[in-house]
Order: sequence, then C-alpha cells, then structure tokens
Amino acid sequence: MLVGIAALLVIIFKVADVKSIGNQSSYQLKAYFDNIGSLKVRSPVKIGGVVVGRVSDISLDTEYYTPVVTLSIGTQYGYFPDTSSAQILTSGLIGEQYISLVPGFVDDDVDMLQDGDFIEDTKSALCLRI
Repeated sequence: MLVGIAALLVIIFKVADVKSIGNQSSYQLKAYFDNIGSLKVRSPVKIGGVVVGRVSDISLDTEYYTPVVTLSIGTQYGYFPDTSSAQILTSGLIGEQYISLVPGFVDDDVDMLQDGDFIEDTKSALCLRI
C-alpha cells in the first residue's frame, strides 16, 4: 500500500512538472500585454524551449486596464538585457500557453533587467476564434 502511494505521488509530481520542493532563488520581471489569452499562473517561461521560470502572478493594471504578468525567473539563468522581449505562445495547435522570453542584444549602453523591472517589448497571445 505504501509503495502504491509513493508511486502515485511520483506520477502527480511528474504531471505537475514539479522540479523540486523548497525555495529556489528567483527574481521577478513584469510585462504588460494587450491580451493574455488563456495564460495562467504557473505557466512556463521559456527561452528557446528551455524552462527558465514560471508566471507567478496575473493582474489588471487599474489605471490603464491592461493585464500585467509577473514572471519569476531562476537566478541561475542570470539577468537579461533591457532590450529583451516577451511573447505569449502556444505549445502545439491546442496546447498550453507559455511566455517565450527572447534575450535582447548586449551593448555598453544597454542595462540589464533587475528584480521588479518591466519588459517593454511584448507581443500578446494570438487568439483564434472558430
């Protein structure tokens, strides 16, 4: 019975894509989007298909009535140039939505995004209506 419960927990953690239990060091970036589609909290943040973080919060800016998405990025991936962009993409034809983070160019005049900074260049979700 105990082995069955342990196996069930392993399956649940695999399906939920839980990497580890505990606190991993991360920092927050924010981005405005016109339309977030069906993006959800805990959706992955990817660079080139590699998961580097998760969506930690989705709220509405009450001044501009625009969705604000907060991204929690693992510090092991470093900091990204403020020329970076974020777009909402979909895995496959009807898969889950995720944030694709595209690192920008690095130059002497380019600052790095810090905890709490906003990503200026964003592309909203493409919504197909059938």
